[in-house]
Amino acid sequence: MTTPLRTLITGASSGLGAEMARQLAARGHDVALTARRADRLVALKTEIETTHPGRRVLVKALDVTDHEAVFAVTREVTRELGGLDRFIVNAGLGKGAALGTGRFDANRETAMTNFVGALAQIEAAMEVFREQKRGHLVVISSISALRGMRRAMTTYAATKAGVASLAEGVRSEVIGRPELDIDVTTLYPGYIRSEMNEHVEQEQKMMVDTETGVRAMVEAIEARKTKAYVPAWPWVPIGAAMKTLPLSVVRRMV
Repeated sequence: MTTPLRTLITGASSGLGAEMARQLAARGHDVALTARRADRLVALKTEIETTHPGRRVLVKALDVTDHEAVFAVTREVTRELGGLDRFIVNAGLGKGAALGTGRFDANRETAMTNFVGALAQIEAAMEVFREQKRGHLVVISSISALRGMRRAMTTYAATKAGVASLAEGVRSEVIGRPELDIDVTTLYPGYIRSEMNEHVEQEQKMMVDTETGVRAMVEAIEARKTKAYVPAWPWVPIGAAMKTLPLSVVRRMV
């Protein structure tokens, strides 16, 4: 009998994180779910355990800007599950405003959560993986990370570019080291319906529903891809175009 993979997902109380938990559990994995809203985690735990009897589901209240707690919870989960196979760095905020318009507070909060919080998560995960000499680090970036974005997206996109760079740095560290069986996956989601973007008009032509978008994410995770634009259509060609087109064109694309 195959031993279930043990996966920790941050920001799992809603949106992409919650749906990743559902889909990974459906594939036979045990999951540890963290978020600030513990009541939602408990409801999700009940849902998963009812739908998939036998799956282990741990829930831990966690604010990723509480860096000491990030390390403590990661160690607790590892101990309680008897090891940790995968850590998905997913928790994030979408707050923001154009720079210089008096909303430094919102931009700072996004930067502290999405980048510094992600740094703490990656450090905590890699501490466990180095000790185990194996593991799978998954970092959720964004298609917006490929170029600088305008207005409310400026800081958000910069943080997502930053976490992608952190992931690539870790990947560079473990390449060619056979004593460390550590994989690193960076995902660049396009427009996937979630709580973070629920204010976006439903008629957004490139928006896909949460289940469809997360299915593409989970498939890339399970395949341990180095990086993936998800869903592949239309984001693979759009991503390639964003890297080369003039900024005056890119600013109208996403």
